[in-house]
This record gives sequence, C-alpha cells and structure tokens, in this order.
Amino acid sequence: MKSSPAVRALGVAIGAALLQIVMIIPFAWPSAHLAPRRLPVVVAGPAAGAVAERLADARPGAFAITTRPDEASARRALTDRDAYGAIIATPSGTRVLTASAASPAVAQQLDALAQQFAPKRDAAANAMPAVQDVVAADPDDPRGTGFGGMALPLIMSSIAAAAFLTFAVRRVAWRAAGVLLFALLGGLGSAAIAQGWMSLLPGPYLAIAGVMAFTIAAVTGTVAGLAAAVGRAGLGLGAIAFLLVGNPLSAATSAPELLPRPWGEIGQYLPPGASATLLRSVAFFDGAGAVRPLAVLAGWTVLGAVLIVLGARRARAGQASAARVPEPALT
Repeated sequence: MKSSPAVRALGVAIGAALLQIVMIIPFAWPSAHLAPRRLPVVVAGPAAGAVAERLADARPGAFAITTRPDEASARRALTDRDAYGAIIATPSGTRVLTASAASPAVAQQLDALAQQFAPKRDAAANAMPAVQDVVAADPDDPRGTGFGGMALPLIMSSIAAAAFLTFAVRRVAWRAAGVLLFALLGGLGSAAIAQGWMSLLPGPYLAIAGVMAFTIAAVTGTVAGLAAAVGRAGLGLGAIAFLLVGNPLSAATSAPELLPRPWGEIGQYLPPGASATLLRSVAFFDGAGAVRPLAVLAGWTVLGAVLIVLGARRARAGQASAARVPEPALT
C-alpha cells in the first residue's frame, strides 16, 4: 500500500530535522568545550619542582607535567612533539616556550598562562615573562585557520570520489585502480595548492603530497571498499565514520588534548585526525611524532584494500550464481 504524499512529506521533514541535529552535535559540541585535558607541558630549570606543583594546584587535571633538567632538554621536548609548551623557571624569572606549529590554539592558551607566572608589578618591576615560539606556525597562517580549513574538503572529496567510483565503475578491480589514481593526482594537486598558492604549509613538497595522497587512499579506499563489500549502504557508513565523526574529532583547528575525553584520543585513530597530526609532523617538525598517525593511515588503507578484495569476490560469486540459474523452458 502506497503512502500518501502528505505522509511522505512529513517523513522526509522529520528525517531531515533529525539528520540536522545529528550533524550539528558532533560539529559544534567539541568546539564549544575546548579546554586543556592532560595537555603535555614541560617545566625546566632550578625552580622546576615548585613551579610544577603550583601549576598542578592551579589547574588540576589540565596539564600532564614533566620536568626536565634544563632549557635545552625542554626545547627538545617541543621539537620532538613530546610537549606543547615549556616553562623555564629560574631564580631570576620565568619564561614560557610554545610551539604554535603544533597547535596555535594551545599556544594562545600558554601565552595566557604565562601571565600567571608574571612577577607582581611594583615601582621597581613591571616586566612580564618572556614568551618564545620555538616552532612557529607558518607566517601566512599564524592562527592555523587555513590549515584547519583543508581538513573538511580533503575528506569530503575523498568520500565523493568513492561514491562516483561506486556508481560509475562496475568492475571492482577498476574501482581500486581509480582509488589509487585519484590518491596520486589528488595528493599532488592538493599539496601544490596548499604550498604554492596559499602558502599554508612549509616542508618538502613531495612529503606533503605523500601525506595527502595517503589520506585520500585511506578514506576513498575504505568507503569504496565498504560499498563493494556490503553494498551502497557502505557509502553511508563511510560518510558517518569519516565526515560526521572523524572530521569534528580531528582536532585540526585545536589539539586532541583540548577536546572532551576520550573523543580527542578516538579522533586520532580515524583518518582525518591522523592526517592532521601527520601533516603537522612532516611540515613543521621534520617528521617527529609521525609514527602513530602514519600507522593509522596505513591501517585504514589496508582495510580498504581488504574490503575491495572482499567486494570483488562478492561480485564474482553473484555473477557465478546468476550464471547457474537455468533459463525457463520454452513451451
């Protein structure tokens, strides 16, 4: 029994409203609750113990504090991506080191934190503690807005490519070839725009292009593999996982430790978050901290390949089953 146009219109309106709510929550909720949650910070210098205790008491649970013997080791912690900032505490004063390339949002918070360690102003002392950016963000994108803006189009275009390949290419093997070609061309093209035209990322061009190609292969391959293995519903599953969940949890405009727990950690095991972290490592830190995000993207890429193989077997089994169905006898 067919439903009336009024019932269908009501159903579509209700479904669209629910979808809108579902989309608003993951995109807006993490950004509305940004705050340090066990954010790695280093304290170094002769007065490190007292400053670390003061910091822990002032912001319980906000920072994961480690101490280093001197400023040189604190700087290494920043360049090795072991910490987002450092407080150098000496009898003569306190200085704060930041790494805005790791997260401009965190660097801004550490700048504000520096004021807490300022000496009390009086007639003899009115100097504020120095704040030095050890690993600075790109000067053409100091707030990281351009960097964060790259994440959504990269994921959306990868999902769209998987849908196009699913609908336009019947043979699963050729879909896999399309994924590889798109990853190569998309990585080279996206890196050229990000570096050459927009000047958003420093670092070696081929390395940046490789990260973007790896991201495209992971997302497009997995979504196309889901569609091949379970049918077109796999496109929806992939969009939900990578667009509605992965993108807002990627921390591309903030840092995983600023998102509500455990969502920041979960986001790093999805391609959008792993891609953002790996891009930062390659572009600004000479590859430091690249092992985990590289392994995550590799895992998703392998999963996509496995799903594509399963989809190819499913298609062959369907063709063989159809070939065994006897034709109706002519009377």
